Order: sequence, then C-alpha cells, then structure tokens
Amino acid sequence: MIGDNKELMAEIGRIAEVAGYLWTKGWAERNGGNISVNVTDLMTEQEKALPALGAPYPLLAPMTALCGHIFYVTGTGKRMRYVAQDPFAHGSVIRIAVDGTSFDIIAEQPIPSTSELPSHLMMHNYLRSCGRDNKVVLHTHPTDLIGFTHCQPFLDSEKITRVLWSMIPECRIIVPKGIGIVPYEIPGTLDLALATIKQLEKHDVVFWEKHGILAVGEDIIECFDAIDTLSKSAQIFFAARMAGYEPEGMTDQQLDDLVLAFGL
Repeated sequence: MIGDNKELMAEIGRIAEVAGYLWTKGWAERNGGNISVNVTDLMTEQEKALPALGAPYPLLAPMTALCGHIFYVTGTGKRMRYVAQDPFAHGSVIRIAVDGTSFDIIAEQPIPSTSELPSHLMMHNYLRSCGRDNKVVLHTHPTDLIGFTHCQPFLDSEKITRVLWSMIPECRIIVPKGIGIVPYEIPGTLDLALATIKQLEKHDVVFWEKHGILAVGEDIIECFDAIDTLSKSAQIFFAARMAGYEPEGMTDQQLDDLVLAFGL
C-alpha cells in the first residue's frame, strides 16, 4: 500500500489542498478542472511495480519521454471539492507502460482518469522531452481570467500579459514568462492539446479562450500561486473599471525595474 510512503502522501496532500482552493475560489464548478502530477521520484521501486487494477488503457500516441513514469491524476467527472476531502476516492495513481503506448491504474482504486488525461500526458511528454522538469499540469476555471478572454483585444499574448503584469508588481515577478493564448477549441480535443503545447514553448501559463486556464511547473502550489496572482491582477483591473475609471497600471520603466531587481 502506498499509504505508508510519507513523501508521496505529503504530495497527495498538497494536491488535495490545491483542489480545495480551486473549489472555495469558485474556479471548479461541478467537475470543472483537472490535475496531473508526476510522482515518479517519490515512489519506491516496489511501489512502481504494483500490479495493475484492471486492463491497460491505450494512449492515442506513444509517450516516449514518459515510459515507466507514474502520475497522480484526478478522475473523470470528479468534483474538486471531493478531491480535497478524499483524493484517492476521486483520483488515482497511474503508470505509463515501458513502451509508452498505454497506462495502468495501480492505486488506490480503479478510478477512471480525467477525460483530459491524453492532453495532460502530451504536455508532460513535450515538457520532459525539452528537458524541463515540470511535474505538474493544472487546469481550472477562474471567472475573472476567463472574462478577459471574452474580449477580442485581450486575445493577444502581449496585450493581456502587459495589462495583467501592470496591475501589481508581484504578477511580473511570479509569472515572468507572461501568458500564452489559445483560441477557442472544443475541450478535451487533440487540437486543444497541440495548440497548448505550442504556447508552452514560451510560457508556463496558457489561457484557453472562453474556457479556462492551464499552468505547468515543478510544484503544484507554485502553479496555483501563478494563477491566483493573475486572478488578483484581473480583480484590480475590473475593480477600477467598475469604479468608473481606466486603471493606469505600472509604467514600462517600473516593470523593467522589476526585471533588474529580481533577476527576471
């Protein structure tokens, strides 16, 4: 049983913590959003060899950079509010086959993985093949950030990045690569995954038009923090607009000074 692995259980606890944040912030209506985390480095050799709970699940394409890797993934149709309470009743630990063409569920229950899993694995596979040690893919639905994507002028990476960076200094510091934009695609499709991977070439956070936000990184708390900080910037922007004035934002010089001060 993997419950005896303290390091792994601590990471699962952090996933549950973030799932709770997503729900309480109103970013995870019904079964909205999903999480996948590479936990391979936290598993013992014995745990990596656990028997499969059922038949293997084929993948759309070989995940050649993920052969033998192990992930915690939230389940299909599962609510984040319940993932927060019991992550193993609403998610599972999966193992990618040694040839990368399928995966098995190995713990703790045979909970079918999120319908977005193929997209998540494609992103993990891309990032790892590039040498980026990003273990987390986090997708959620922040109301204020999605609101920006309903406004055509903001469907431009440079435009929306500049606006959100300029609302609060921390945003420039915490999201230094800015924001990628993916025009609307049907959720869960291969086209959405491929378009997102293209944006991940330059960014760690990607906005999906009229749908949601995706962040990748080495740590799930840091991924949440990036989205949370962007949401704070959006709230400042909209608060100023609702007060009847255009937010001034930080100047180019002020933003450049942050780059020098924090080595961005």
